[in-house]
Amino acid sequence: MMNEVLPQRKRYSELDWLRVILIFAVFLHHAFMPFNGDGWHVMNNESSKVLDDIMVYFEQLRLQTLFFIAGAGSLLLLQKTSAKSFMLSKCHRLFIPLLVGMILIVPPQNYIENIADYDSFLSAYGQLMLSFDTNHLWFIEFLLIFMLLAIPFKRFLDGATGIVWLKWLERLSQFKLGLIALVIVLVLIRGLAKYLMPDDSHHIENLSLSVFYLFFFFAGMSFIHSARVWQTLALHRRTYLICLLISTLLFYAYYYSPDLSPYLSLTTRWQIWWLVCTMVSWSGLLTMVGFASAHIRKTPGWLMQTNELIYPFYILHQTVIVMLAFYIVQWQVGIMVKSLSLLVSAFIICASLCYWLIKPFNLMRYLFGLKKITREQENT
Repeated sequence: MMNEVLPQRKRYSELDWLRVILIFAVFLHHAFMPFNGDGWHVMNNESSKVLDDIMVYFEQLRLQTLFFIAGAGSLLLLQKTSAKSFMLSKCHRLFIPLLVGMILIVPPQNYIENIADYDSFLSAYGQLMLSFDTNHLWFIEFLLIFMLLAIPFKRFLDGATGIVWLKWLERLSQFKLGLIALVIVLVLIRGLAKYLMPDDSHHIENLSLSVFYLFFFFAGMSFIHSARVWQTLALHRRTYLICLLISTLLFYAYYYSPDLSPYLSLTTRWQIWWLVCTMVSWSGLLTMVGFASAHIRKTPGWLMQTNELIYPFYILHQTVIVMLAFYIVQWQVGIMVKSLSLLVSAFIICASLCYWLIKPFNLMRYLFGLKKITREQENT
């Protein structure tokens, strides 16, 4: 039997909600980074070990699922438009904001991080601008490359070999632990990549990171291509949740384990770490998408607008956080007051810039990857 293509709908509300929630989670993560003792761009003198212990766990869930969502969205768009139109759209909506971000948005945070090395921001700006540092915008760089790879992967899915792959995926998905079992492939990919390239940099050429995220992106394209696979995500969501809880226990058991260096080599210890992290990432993805698919049916108007503005919000947020944190960490108050002050003030500034400076003006919308407002929309 040929694989079922997911019926066309106006919106996939579960993707809208998850995208906004996860980008906000990224914002929360960066707002708390100055206080977790992890050596970020700007650090508070006092740090919280508990905060760091919580944040290291949620690092395994956010971006992986966002790449999955991006893959699913790419497949849906490629079903409605030509490869050429898709590619041009992504160049406009990803490359231009990435370029603008590297020239205008990233330099201020690089200046703050190394402020003692410069006389003033104006004197440093030329050098920082021409460095074309992606910084936190590496996520957009990855998306740009992945979107280009989405075109040949869509052709693969539509071809004879792709149909065989999707049929096998459909059969696998019918078992409660079927899709969970794909973590074995992901663990092998990540473990081998980390062994051959033990690099933590966020550069696209770092295959130990880019190939890992590409797996999630292609999984999103594959899963949403088939109605049967997508439906089983909701059907087996409780099984996925149990697997996530087990993975979480294993994650923290290893995280809090005593020093194992007398018994295991450094390479082995890192491989175990990537194993438990990957288990959390994959089971977490299936759990979130499964429960969202089962319970979310509508995208309210406010979420539609938020879903649009969340992109420039992401581009702006880390620079705003770093600039505010530089002054807030110098306050003579406790971590809670500082962290909440940073969180609230950064959110207000980012949201205000998106709503009042970017949303109303077509030039700003283009520079930050939003669609142009038509005259009909202006009159409504």
